[in-house]
Amino acid sequence: MTTSKHLLVPGIGALALAFQPLAAVAQNQVPSHPEALDSAQLSPTFADIAALADSAGLVVHARIRKAIRVKNERAPGLAPGSVRFYVEADTLALLSGSAPLGESIRYLVDLPLDARGKEPNLKKREVLLFARAVPGRPGEIQLLSPDAQQTWSQEAEARVRRILQAMVAPDAPAKVTGVREIIFVPGTLAGQGETQVFLNTDDGSAASLTVRHVPGAQPVWGVSFSELVADVGRPPRRDTLEWYRLACFLPARPPVGANMSEGAALRAQAEADYRFVMQDLGPCRRTLG
Repeated sequence: MTTSKHLLVPGIGALALAFQPLAAVAQNQVPSHPEALDSAQLSPTFADIAALADSAGLVVHARIRKAIRVKNERAPGLAPGSVRFYVEADTLALLSGSAPLGESIRYLVDLPLDARGKEPNLKKREVLLFARAVPGRPGEIQLLSPDAQQTWSQEAEARVRRILQAMVAPDAPAKVTGVREIIFVPGTLAGQGETQVFLNTDDGSAASLTVRHVPGAQPVWGVSFSELVADVGRPPRRDTLEWYRLACFLPARPPVGANMSEGAALRAQAEADYRFVMQDLGPCRRTLG
């Protein structure tokens, strides 16, 4: 049974200092509307896990050995209705990261009380941790956010591994940071034409969308994360890394600063094609944070 004693644990002071950025995150993530509390109980979406994996220096599968509640007055930034634990856990697997980890790790985590106001029982629970190493303190890690401890299951680990593998693949899509240019070029026949959407990426690599119009048919589109022409007619499947890079980071409407086709008709078609792509991608749903 998880102990709720308010103990002074050796090293917890230094770990708490490393935890201060997470405390600030926790403070900013207090739901402003009652209905937001319900979303915390939902399963994390693909976008949730991809965002955690994208930012984590370490992804660890661990089993909690000990969880000691930290007194509220020693837990800055703790959200109302939550408790902070000092956790010692056994390392079961390092899914991602190069920082050396021993057989055990230590960290702090904020978790909500249940409907009865009881703290969760963490002992022997297997978890997936999205974290960063604490410089100069081997074996201590800092969670990325209050949601960065997720319950482990074979299915959850398999999904995380697929995302991590996609992120390090040679053809991994770059992070999309914006829209640079949207140009519609009409064809020689009525109803024929093509819109090119050139994207900005964090590493400056090429990325573009292509929407193609053929007379008598519905428009089709595709994406390219290279200098090659997009494979039109094969848009990225939902809950893939390519889909995530687009659906979760492109603006819903063409941004004001993007270069657009000249002429009202061409500009209107380019904007319509951009909206068509965004509608086909669908919403980037998240339940964490």
